[in-house]
Amino acid sequence: MEYEVIDSQIAPEGRMEVLSKAEVSKLLDNSHGGLYQVFRSCALAVLNCGSGLDDGKELLERYKNFDISIVQRERGIKLDIKGAPALAFVNGVMIKGIQEHLFAVLRDILFMNAEMENSAATGIADRNKFNLNSSEGITDAVFHILRNANLLRPQVNPNLVVCWGGHSISGHEYDYTKQVGYQLGLRNLDICTGCGPGAMKGPMKGATIGHAKQRIAHSRYIGLTEPGIIAAEAPNPIVNDLVILPDIEKRLEAFVRIGHAVIVFPGGAGTAEEILYLLGILLHPENEGIPFPLIFTGPDGAADYFHQIDQFIASTLGPQAQQHYQIIVNDPVAVASAVEQGIKQVREFRKQKGDAYYFNWMLKIDEEFQRPFEPSHENMRNLAIHKNQPQHILAANLRRAFSGVVAGNVKNQGIRAIEQYGNFEICGDPAIMESMDALLSSFVAQNRMKLPGKAYTPCYRIIK
Repeated sequence: MEYEVIDSQIAPEGRMEVLSKAEVSKLLDNSHGGLYQVFRSCALAVLNCGSGLDDGKELLERYKNFDISIVQRERGIKLDIKGAPALAFVNGVMIKGIQEHLFAVLRDILFMNAEMENSAATGIADRNKFNLNSSEGITDAVFHILRNANLLRPQVNPNLVVCWGGHSISGHEYDYTKQVGYQLGLRNLDICTGCGPGAMKGPMKGATIGHAKQRIAHSRYIGLTEPGIIAAEAPNPIVNDLVILPDIEKRLEAFVRIGHAVIVFPGGAGTAEEILYLLGILLHPENEGIPFPLIFTGPDGAADYFHQIDQFIASTLGPQAQQHYQIIVNDPVAVASAVEQGIKQVREFRKQKGDAYYFNWMLKIDEEFQRPFEPSHENMRNLAIHKNQPQHILAANLRRAFSGVVAGNVKNQGIRAIEQYGNFEICGDPAIMESMDALLSSFVAQNRMKLPGKAYTPCYRIIK
């Protein structure tokens, strides 16, 4: 099947309109180097917004002839695009929001990732490089990426709500996420999500109505993604601040550093990964007493889903982990009120401790949560999933297991590894494996692993 494509040239707007000759030269060098394939795949994912595709490998194969290059001009640069998905254009002109997202890709992939790769190679930390061999250096890199994207706003009271949940949810669940977003918007709360469809789009869509009713201008709809996942979860058109972090670990750290509260809607393996990430951080002894509102919520029918999540957490991380969240079913007003009250506590705590409102410096994030995990067959099988270790370290390893399942489900590299070597094998304590198998099986039965209408073939095997 052939898909309609369009060729175009576009120029940047805003900060990237004014570039020095040295910066343009650097971009040209990078665009033809090792980062080019990452840049190309992320740019294609942005241009494919709204296609209903959640398979990175299929996207690249669908538009094999797609190409994007940087053209140097005296006044800066242009992007020369060949074979782009036609759905990114109206009457031959690229949609404004997609154009903005495309230059966000350029900014993050070619500027920031180039600096980080240089840092990783040299181990040097200076004004232009990051030391990725230390926990503090990784956090510093996340901070600089967010600051470079103009996401950090001083002198603004805490009001950013992170919403997590699946890209493959039912229409009933999607409508509920919009209702919650609407209540958040009425309370002048901004939204940050993984920027894709489903539970990542619904809260933003609802909040736009709430903000409009309250005549709130300059509302923020922040989308945080990473190169491996962006093709499966292309930025939805409501996102007005898009940031591409280098990997899933820095993406997750960005969520908890800039967010003031987290709402979790129903989802699949990716949502379980996010929950385990945050709980593992909150379970760290140094984070005891730091307020961080965390609410699980869904419509009628979600009670069983969250009961399964709650039971999995109880059987793996124990009652202490369960104390860090509350479950609210089918009550958007109660959710928004709880978030609003929780954020007030966050504000008072940070004001008292002198911590920034725009970046949670005080939160201790163990290196086990920061070090990039490559979900290879060997690494997946060798995960230390047992209870003879601190709770937060067990949470880190459980997080890695679910991250591997996500990679095998939707990421180009993960899908190809499964095709070549077979399913990932996950092993550990029998009781934990029993709980994980039950949870993943429920995700499969509820069609939470792929978009509706797509058949799901498991990419993993639980060894009990």
